[in-house]
Amino acid sequence: MTLVDQIQSAIKAGDVVIGYKKSLEYIKNNSPKLVVISNNIEDDKKEELEHDAKISSATIKIFDGSSKELGIICGKPFPISVLVIKK
Repeated sequence: MTLVDQIQSAIKAGDVVIGYKKSLEYIKNNSPKLVVISNNIEDDKKEELEHDAKISSATIKIFDGSSKELGIICGKPFPISVLVIKK
C-alpha cells in the first residue's frame, strides 16, 4: 500500500488528525501510527514534530509533495503541512 493509499484510507475511516497544532497535541498525548509531513514544511516545525514523534515511537514519513498537493490528496481545499494517522 502506497503512502497516498494509506492517507486516503485513513481519511475515509476518520482516523486522521489534520494540521500542525492538532497533530502536535495528538502526538504528545497519544501514540499515533504514522506522522506524514509535507516536503515544504518549515524546518523548525519539522524538527519539533520529528522529536515528539520519536518520543511517542511513531513512524514518520515525508510526503513527496508540497502541502498543497497533500491537501488535494486529502480532498481538502487548503494546504496541509502535517497529518497524523491515528491507528
